[in-house]
Amino acid sequence: MYKSAILGCGGRAKGHADAYRFVKGGQLAAICDMNEERLHNFGDSFEISSRYTDLDEMLEKENPDLLHIVTAPLLRGTNQHIRYPLMKQASDHGVPAVIVEKPIAVDSDDWKQIAGLAEETETKFVVNTQLNFHPKNLELKKDVVDGRIGEIKFIDASARSTPVNQGPHVLQLVSSYIDNSRPEKVLGQISGRENLDSAKPSPMHAAAQVLYDNGLHVSIAFGTEMGANVSDRPGRFRHKRVFVVGTKGFVHWGFSMWERSTLESGYERGALNYGEQDVQAQGNLTEAVFDWLDDESKVHPTHLKQSLAEFNLLLGIYYSGITNEIINLPFEPPDGLIDSLREKL
Repeated sequence: MYKSAILGCGGRAKGHADAYRFVKGGQLAAICDMNEERLHNFGDSFEISSRYTDLDEMLEKENPDLLHIVTAPLLRGTNQHIRYPLMKQASDHGVPAVIVEKPIAVDSDDWKQIAGLAEETETKFVVNTQLNFHPKNLELKKDVVDGRIGEIKFIDASARSTPVNQGPHVLQLVSSYIDNSRPEKVLGQISGRENLDSAKPSPMHAAAQVLYDNGLHVSIAFGTEMGANVSDRPGRFRHKRVFVVGTKGFVHWGFSMWERSTLESGYERGALNYGEQDVQAQGNLTEAVFDWLDDESKVHPTHLKQSLAEFNLLLGIYYSGITNEIINLPFEPPDGLIDSLREKL
């Protein structure tokens, strides 16, 4: 039985902890947060007695096999990036595995730091893009793998939120349907500066055409005014979707619905309870980390280098929007890309 710990006891951490109802290979044993009231409320809710306000102390005393880093990418009220220092801290302590909340980065500068860490660390870092593991999504992906929709010809995906907020989810969903094929070229458009000074700085909207190294073209869109209206749920977070078209049919997964068309079964559709599916997905993602610790060949599908490639694509969309050029991927983004967006937008 593996031992797990959580850093950051805010709202999103509840999903990480609740998912252990579906985890067989590990147990949540310790938590850490600088806010003592939040720390103790969380510990009481999930009956966790080992509580810390200092990460180094928790890692030294508890020696967890898996650490969940469930913090914002920027220090509250500042422009200070904290993903890299926390990940480096875990790596320096020799933590075997770490789940990091998305987005893995917010700018070119912290992306470069984390990409450098990925080349030298022995820690198995995983990014928490859990949509890959939603039960219905797994079912639809199996339809694709089994050839029920034929050869994939086109993918359309979108999220009704800012590119940096839900974009990592959408880009990982696309990757999951094409065996983590890497993007080669992107032509992107961006608009809206209202969110550039937030805790997750990003243009308000983005759209792009992407060519992957398997030859597939993918259309993606992010933002409150973007994407197909496949959800009757209000709110910008209540919309994520991926539509995969093949030579014999299609599959379509969304926040609150799914549909598919195959030669064998014709057209089918149904409703989804996102909350129920999501806690199972979080459990599946966590269990897959333990599988990777057990067996080196079972590489986690949202491992750090894969997620960094997807975020490099997002940075490529930004840079394409700034330069009005097609960007070859992977690319070395210029320093201060968010500052460049402020100037452009």
